[in-house]
Amino acid sequence: MAESFEPPGPIDFFLPDFTGTKWNEHGYLAVVTKPAALLLLGAILAFLFLWVTSRRGQVVPGKRQHLGETAYGLVRDSIARDVIGADFLRWVPLLVSLFFFVIINNLFGIVPGLQFPTFARVNYAYGLAAMVWIIYNLVGIVDKGPLGYLKFVTTPSGVPWWLLPLIIPLEFLSNVIVRPITLSLRLFANMFAGHLLIILFSTGAAYLLLHASNPIINKPAGVLAFLLGIAIGFLELIVATLQAYVFTLLTASYIAGAQAREH
Repeated sequence: MAESFEPPGPIDFFLPDFTGTKWNEHGYLAVVTKPAALLLLGAILAFLFLWVTSRRGQVVPGKRQHLGETAYGLVRDSIARDVIGADFLRWVPLLVSLFFFVIINNLFGIVPGLQFPTFARVNYAYGLAAMVWIIYNLVGIVDKGPLGYLKFVTTPSGVPWWLLPLIIPLEFLSNVIVRPITLSLRLFANMFAGHLLIILFSTGAAYLLLHASNPIINKPAGVLAFLLGIAIGFLELIVATLQAYVFTLLTASYIAGAQAREH
C-alpha cells in the first residue's frame, strides 16, 4: 500500500537546531537555530563581498572591483540618489549594506545545503523592519523636533480644519503603525510563499515518483512536479532580488519622507 502524502505547512519552517532538537506544536528551547546561523552568515558574506570588491581600488577596475562598483552603483544611483535627492550620500552606506544583507539572506533559499531563506521566518523580517522604523523616525525627530515631527506625520498640508479629527488618527496609523508592519510582511510573505512552493513541488515529486500507486498517471505527474519545482527555484531568484530592491527602496523613501519639508 502506498504511503500517504503529508503536504508541507508552516511547521516545516521551524527547523531543528544544531543540537538536533526538533520543533513541535509546543515549540522548544533552541540553542542556535539554523535561521539564526544563516542570518549571521548573511551579514558576514555581505561584509566580505563589499570588502573584497573594494579593498584594492584601481583607476581601471578588475573583474571583482567592476562587480562591486556595479552593485554599489545600482543602490547609490537608482535608489539613494533618485529617491532621497541632494542629501543622498550619507545614506548610501546604510542602503548598500541593507540591500546586500537582504538579498544574500533571500538567496539562501536556493543554495544547495542551506535551502532556507532567512526572512521566511517572520520574526527576522519584523526585526529588520523595526530597525528601519527606528532610523527614519529618528531622522524626522532630529530634523523637526519631536512635536514638529509628530505634527508633520499626522497633519497633511492643505487639509481643512474640520477634517483633522478624522485625518490625524488615520495618518498616524498609516505613517507610524502600519508602515513597519507592511514593510516586514511584504518581505516575509514573498519568501515564505516561494519556499513553501519549492517544498511542495519537491516533496510532491518525490512522493509521486517513489511511493504513489498508478504509475501510468503518477510517474509523469511526478516528473512534471519536479520540473515545476526547478522553475519555481529560478522564479525565487528573481523574487529574492526584487524583494531586496523593494525593501531598500522603501527604506530610502521613508528616510526621504522624514526629511521632507511638506507632507
